[in-house]
Amino acid sequence: MKKILEVLQYGDIDIRFNTDFDPVKNPNVIPDVISRTAFAMVTRLWGGNEMAVLAMIRALAIADLAVSVNRKQMIRDYDEDSAALAKSFLHAKKEFEKNGGKVMVFGPGVKPSSTIS
Repeated sequence: MKKILEVLQYGDIDIRFNTDFDPVKNPNVIPDVISRTAFAMVTRLWGGNEMAVLAMIRALAIADLAVSVNRKQMIRDYDEDSAALAKSFLHAKKEFEKNGGKVMVFGPGVKPSSTIS
């Protein structure tokens, strides 16, 4: 098991970050983590705490943007990168369905029925 990101708060203002990944030594780790995370976010691998996790991910993203040197460029980059990944996921979903697979979509906080395999 590897730690993608650990964020711990000690007291009111002391927030610390830790990860087992080093994108400087292995730049491919970033696209790998992005695609694996996106996959986990569209499957039943969440664990039932989607709303809280999404809120914290978005809080970290907003904080990152707030201290960014070039916020508008960062937002453009996020938009372009996420659009490309969304297109790839849509293509994969269509291929899966074309080959007989069934895709069920559940919103955050909605757990699939236990009778679904």
